Amino acid sequence: TRPYLQGARLTAWELQRDGVPVTVLPDVAAGHLMQQGRIDAVIVGTDRVAANGDVANKIGTYTVAVLAHAHGIPFYVAGPTSTIDLETPTGAGIPIEQRTPLEVTHVGDRRLVPVGVPVENPAFDVTPARLVTALITEHGVIRPPFAEGLAAHVAAADDGRRSPAGS
Repeated sequence: TRPYLQGARLTAWELQRDGVPVTVLPDVAAGHLMQQGRIDAVIVGTDRVAANGDVANKIGTYTVAVLAHAHGIPFYVAGPTSTIDLETPTGAGIPIEQRTPLEVTHVGDRRLVPVGVPVENPAFDVTPARLVTALITEHGVIRPPFAEGLAAHVAAADDGRRSPAGS
C-alpha cells in the first residue's frame, strides 16, 4: 500500500510467521502473473464492508479483483467483523479519502510530475460484491449472497456464537 508499503512490510511478515505461503509483487504485475497461471488465489484485507458485500480497501484492490475475475481466480476478502457496516447499504455510500498529491508527484524531495498537471490520489477504492468469492472474519466465512449472510454473521458475532453463514 502506497506510500508506506504495509503489505510488503507487515502483512507479508505476518503471513510468513503463520506459515501461510505468500508472494509480494507490484500491483501492476498481478495481471501478467495471473495470465501465466502463477496465482492460485487472491486474499486482500478490508477497511469496510457494506451491507450488500461491497468492499472498500486500499487503492488497487478493485483492479486486482477485476483481473482475478477475468482469469477465474478466487478473490477472498479478510477482515475483522468490526469492518462490516450494516448501516451502509452499498459501497456507493463509502467516502473515498484523497491523499496528498505529493505522494504521486515527488520521490523524496525530487519532483517527477510537471507543475500544473492535475493529480488524483485516492487512498481507497470499492470492489463490488459480485467480484468477491467469500468474506473471511475471525468468526467464519461468508459466501454469497452476502446481504443475508452478513446480517446473520454480525448477529452471531454479537451473541458470541460462530456465524451460521460461516464454516
